[in-house]
Amino acid sequence: MSWKIVDSYRKRLADEEWLIPRKKAGRLAICLIYPERYHVAMSSLGFTAVHAQLNDFPDVVCERAFLPEKDELAEYRSSRTPLLSLESQRPVADFDIIAFSVSFESDYASIPEILALAGLPCFATERTTQMPLIMAGGAALFLNPEPVAEFLDLICVGEGEAILPDLLDCLQGEHDGRAALLRAAAALPGIYVPSLYREEYDGARLVRREPIGSAPATIQRLWLQDVDRSVTTSTILTPHTEFSDLFLVEVSRGCPRGCRFCAASFIYHPYRQRSREAVAQAASAGLASRGKIGLLGAAVSDFKGIGAVSQAILAAGGKISVSSLRIDGLDDEMIAVLKASGHKTVALAPEGPSQRLRDLVKKGISEQQILAAAERLIGQDMLNLKLYFIIGLPTETEADLQEMVSLVAQIRERVIAVAKTKGRLGEIVLSVNPFIPKPFTPFQWCGMEPLPSLERKVQFLRKACGRMANVRLQMEPLKEAWRQALLSRGDRRLAQVLARVGELGWRRALREADYPAEAVVTRQIPQDELLSWGFIAHDTQEMLLKEYKKAFLDLVC
Repeated sequence: MSWKIVDSYRKRLADEEWLIPRKKAGRLAICLIYPERYHVAMSSLGFTAVHAQLNDFPDVVCERAFLPEKDELAEYRSSRTPLLSLESQRPVADFDIIAFSVSFESDYASIPEILALAGLPCFATERTTQMPLIMAGGAALFLNPEPVAEFLDLICVGEGEAILPDLLDCLQGEHDGRAALLRAAAALPGIYVPSLYREEYDGARLVRREPIGSAPATIQRLWLQDVDRSVTTSTILTPHTEFSDLFLVEVSRGCPRGCRFCAASFIYHPYRQRSREAVAQAASAGLASRGKIGLLGAAVSDFKGIGAVSQAILAAGGKISVSSLRIDGLDDEMIAVLKASGHKTVALAPEGPSQRLRDLVKKGISEQQILAAAERLIGQDMLNLKLYFIIGLPTETEADLQEMVSLVAQIRERVIAVAKTKGRLGEIVLSVNPFIPKPFTPFQWCGMEPLPSLERKVQFLRKACGRMANVRLQMEPLKEAWRQALLSRGDRRLAQVLARVGELGWRRALREADYPAEAVVTRQIPQDELLSWGFIAHDTQEMLLKEYKKAFLDLVC
C-alpha cells in the first residue's frame, strides 16, 4: 500500500466540514463511487445526498471513492496499490457492495477503469461471489443503462429515497447465494438485474428482448412523491471543489416546461416543488456554514416563492447563486437579487437558433422576450451575457442559423449602446452545442446530425461571429458530443467497447468490436421499433409519442 496516497487522502478528509454525523461502522459496508475526480464529484448534490441517505440506515456504513487525480493515478499504478476509500483508506474491493452514482453518460467509460484499479474484473460474468456486489444508480441510468449493463449486478432506476429502503432490506436478508439475492432484488420495483435478460440485434436494431425466468418484462421507474420528506442540501463542505463557496439547496425536481429535447422534464416527471418554508429553513441553516446559497433545480425561476426566499437570504446577509433561470421568468426583482449577490455574468438560454426551431422544441419564448430580458439585464449594468444555443436540431437550415446571428447582433447592439455610457465594454459568450437525442424525450426517435454537416455549421458561425467584436463562440468538441449521443442511444454491446477504450482509444475500440456506431447515433428510429431503453416503464410514454407527432406533423426529422 502506498503511504503517499493514504497521507493525501487523510489531508483531504481533514479539510472537509461534515454537517452530518460521521459513521464509522455498520453491518453492511458500501463504497459509493462517483466516476469522476474528487473536486467534480463533491460538487454533485445527488452524490452527497445518496451518501447521507445510505449512512442514515442503522446497519449501513457508506464510504466514498473517486477516480484518482492524475498524480494519484500514477502513484496507484507504480505502487500497485488497489483503489482505496477516502474515509478509512480501505481497499474498495473489501466492501460488501460497490455502488456507482452516475450523472452523465460521459462517465460510463470510467466504470471499467475504476473496477480495474480496485483489482476487480469489469464484466459481471467474470466476478466471483466472493467479490463485492456491483450496483449503480443516477440520472444517466434513468435514461439508458444498457451501455454499462454488463458491468453491473443490479441497477436502480429512479430516485434513491424511493428505492433504497426496500433494496437495503433485501440486500441484508438471508439468501441462498448471490443468484438468489439478485432474483429477489429483481422482484422489487425500480430494480433492474441485467443478467436476467437476453437481447438479439440486427445491425443497429434491437429485434428481441426476453426476460429470463420470473424477471419482469419492464422496470418501473420510482420517484419520491413528497419531496419535503427528504431534505436535499449540502452535507459535506470542502474547499477542494468547484462550488467551494456555496451551500447547495434543492428547490424542485423536474421541470414543468416540457421542452422536447430535454430529459429533465420527463425522467423526473411529475414536476415537484419543495415548500417555501422548507427551502427557507434549509437556506437559513446553510448560512451558518457558507455566505452564499446555491439554489438548485431544472427550473429555479418557476419555484413559487423564489422572490421571497431570495430576499430573506439577502436580508440575513447572504448571497445567492442559481442553477438556471428562464428568460420569461427573469424580472427586475430577480435581477436585483443577482446583482446584490455579485453576479457579473448572467446566462440566458434561447436554445433554438430561430423562432421556428424554438417553437419546434416547445421552448415557449419569443425573440421579443429574449431581447426584453437582455435589455433588462443590460439596464441594470449587467453587461456580460452568456447565451445557450443548440444547433443541428431536426429540420434546421442555414436560414435558422442566420436568424441566430441576427439575434446575437441585436443583443450586442444593446450592450454596446449601454456600455458607451458606462465607460466599459461587456462580453457576449455564445455557448453552442449540437443536438443530442436523449431517451425519454419526444425527440428520442430522431437522429443526431452527422459530424461533417455539423462541422460546416460551426464554420459558418465562427465566421459570422468573428465579425462581431466582444462576441465569443464557445463549443465542446463535436466528437465528444457524438460519443455522448452514442452512449445515450447505445445498447449493451457497447460494454465491449467501453472495456477497451482506455487501452485502445475510441476509434480502434469501436472498430475492433465491429459496433454499428454511426447508425446508432444518426439514424431515425421507426416509432414501432424496440428501443434499447424501452424496458423502463415511464408514465410519460404516451405523452412522448404524442409530442413527437405534434412537433413534426407531416415533416420527417
